[in-house]
Amino acid sequence: MYALILAGGKGERLRPLTDSLPKPMVPVCGKPILEHQVEWLKAGGVTDVVFLSGYRADVIETYFGNGNDFGIKAHYSVEDSPLGRGGAIKQGFQKVPDAEETVAVLNGDIITTETLHNLAAHHHERRSANASHLATIMVVPMVSPYGLVDMDESGTVTGFREKVEMDHWINGGIYLFERPIAAEMPDLGDHETETFPRLAQAGQLAALRSRRFWRSVDSFKDLREAEEHVRSQ
Repeated sequence: MYALILAGGKGERLRPLTDSLPKPMVPVCGKPILEHQVEWLKAGGVTDVVFLSGYRADVIETYFGNGNDFGIKAHYSVEDSPLGRGGAIKQGFQKVPDAEETVAVLNGDIITTETLHNLAAHHHERRSANASHLATIMVVPMVSPYGLVDMDESGTVTGFREKVEMDHWINGGIYLFERPIAAEMPDLGDHETETFPRLAQAGQLAALRSRRFWRSVDSFKDLREAEEHVRSQ
């Protein structure tokens, strides 16, 4: 099985760490985020990983090489100029053999304990029920970024709550795609705004709800929480 990892992020909110590293190479407990992801993909049956890179692509290729030291085959799709995430995925599909029907795709800044096996089982179940099904996305609960204040009807404060799970779900940045989706990707632009709405309208997009640990490492706070979780495991 092949996987594509969007690994071209600059990670400006993680400076100065990203002055010389692409965001997905920022270390979490001594290993780059990408190495954690490679281990996660291997556990799910992935054998080949295509790194979709741009900013400081050389750092990724120097670290992973041909992938042998990490138990995978590594491939590289480098943007000469920014293509957007959808364009990067479309270009990356050129590295995937035609015989590969289902491909994992993920943002290069995600740490999670959800399993690729669970996502794949849900994806194949939906596809067996609907042959035109093209993609399954992992979604996670939206957590309020603010502390909530509880009050009674008179306005008396009765308590405070932090990190409250809301009645909404957000895109977790991990997907399973069927190969024909490559034709639906923009040459230049973002799949989340240009491709996913069209697939949703056509009934070709499903979601796996996950309440397992998930963190998109966008800030030093996210990095600290990801490291705390990895240490706890």
